[in-house]
Amino acid sequence: MKKSDFFYDLPEELIAQHPAEPRDSSRLMIVNKETGEIKHSIFHEITDYLNPGDCLILNNTRVLPARMYGVKQGTGAIVEFLLLKRLNANEWEVLAGPGKKAREGSVFTFGEGLLTAEVEKVLENGNRLVKFTYDGNFYDVIDKIGEMPLPHYIKERLEDKERYQTVYSKELGSAAAPTAGLHFTPELLEKIKAKGVKVGFVTLHVGIGTFRPVKTENIEEHKMHTEHYRIPKETAELINETKAAGHRVIAVGTTCCRTLESVCQAAGKVCEYEDDTGIFIYPGYKFKCIDALLTNFHLPESTLIMLVSAFCGYENTMHAYKIAVEEKYRFFSFGDAMFIG
Repeated sequence: MKKSDFFYDLPEELIAQHPAEPRDSSRLMIVNKETGEIKHSIFHEITDYLNPGDCLILNNTRVLPARMYGVKQGTGAIVEFLLLKRLNANEWEVLAGPGKKAREGSVFTFGEGLLTAEVEKVLENGNRLVKFTYDGNFYDVIDKIGEMPLPHYIKERLEDKERYQTVYSKELGSAAAPTAGLHFTPELLEKIKAKGVKVGFVTLHVGIGTFRPVKTENIEEHKMHTEHYRIPKETAELINETKAAGHRVIAVGTTCCRTLESVCQAAGKVCEYEDDTGIFIYPGYKFKCIDALLTNFHLPESTLIMLVSAFCGYENTMHAYKIAVEEKYRFFSFGDAMFIG
């Protein structure tokens, strides 16, 4: 298939600039992946579409305040750093811009000296290998000086950092939020459990590559970014028990979908597992684990809309997006949700 097959026209005013308040007041589109039938609902009514015995799998990654602005020693130039991947105690792979200001050997200070960074190497992909110097705990330091790495299409400033975290976020390490989970409140999760739906957690640290565009017209030539994931033993057991009982495994977000499908691809079954994944799911892919998917509305021509098309069917997906635009749903990270089952 071609990248252009996944294009749709989106008016800019439908790109959500701030999260819904309260979290579970977003709109919810229900799509039957077999028939393409569409219903409209509100997110807090998702319990109407969940059945006793189902299991809901959530990504408990926590977003780092990974965007920082440093001052270059010697010139005073301002450079933006985006933390991508921790390599060891003090070394990180970062995205630096403008890149010409961050050559090897360059030194930067952040937060009026709370943090110092030296560029040790320019990597093949253009990212930088950086060594940080600081006092105390690194995560405490960046919590003071860092900003949430909101996607480029969100222009408004986020006043409350926690609104770009899920209420169940726990494992620090993401450069972006698993946004399908932003709609849940603690109260809604309790209501879901009270209905007899089990809840399990996986961890996939979302990389900034999730926002990188597909540049090849033939989508099969696209090279996916890699992300680190972990499935604990108790979650693997929950999924296998659910399957054995004939109930549904519901992935909350494309990150959970990629995690569950990755372990099946790597190990041949759902089991306790930890690895990096570069899985690319597009139409023609045969799903091995998930039975339903909860997700937001994604960018045109992105790998995420391709994943949704693989699960829901290409025609069903593009029709649903057409209806979402007509009905003025809110799109992307802070937007509304779609439940596909």
